[in-house]
Amino acid sequence: MKRTRLFVCLIASCTLTVLAQTEERPLAAPATEEAAIQLTPHETPAGLKIIYSNLGKKGDLYTEGGYELYGPESVLGQGYSIFEAMQFTPKSDSHVEQVQVAVQYGGSGANQINLNIYGSSDGVPATLLAGPVTVTNLSDLGTCCDLAVANFSPVAVTAGTQYWVVADTPLTGLGSDFIGGWSVITKKIPFAGGNSSGWHSGDAQTLPAGEVLGTIP
Repeated sequence: MKRTRLFVCLIASCTLTVLAQTEERPLAAPATEEAAIQLTPHETPAGLKIIYSNLGKKGDLYTEGGYELYGPESVLGQGYSIFEAMQFTPKSDSHVEQVQVAVQYGGSGANQINLNIYGSSDGVPATLLAGPVTVTNLSDLGTCCDLAVANFSPVAVTAGTQYWVVADTPLTGLGSDFIGGWSVITKKIPFAGGNSSGWHSGDAQTLPAGEVLGTIP
């Protein structure tokens, strides 16, 4: 999987710096799911429970800036792509039915992204379990706090096992020219630094922002 890079974007028309790409992109799965297209403020649908979430409080769900996403036919990609994944580990045996993630549009290419659920091997996404589900009409980079929402047929997941929500694009065709990003949530860890002005705490861990919803027996 390609190395991810952090970007900060204040407006949708911002320019993302292109760094050299050296690794192959994994094969994309065929589009077997129907497109589940919607954007919504943060809410938990009736009948679903939170399996995993790192989102902040309502109205401040994530930081406006994050990790690059772009397709191989985008003006940044030129044959390469950047894709991202959010790891989650269920505490109980569950069935995933929906994901809500802070993926946003950078103003170039088709305004759509594919969301998938993968199993894990050696700490990275491995086996495709569900998807892709194509989500369109993403909110603009630098805004908060709409979420891209994808619905899945129930996907069984096991307590204590690592899984991934993956955002990527097709290799060719509609959506392969997408440019955008996955906004992040920043968690504080217990460390402090200081100087002549006094002590300060630091934000040291950034994660792709989102949550996983479904049913928990």
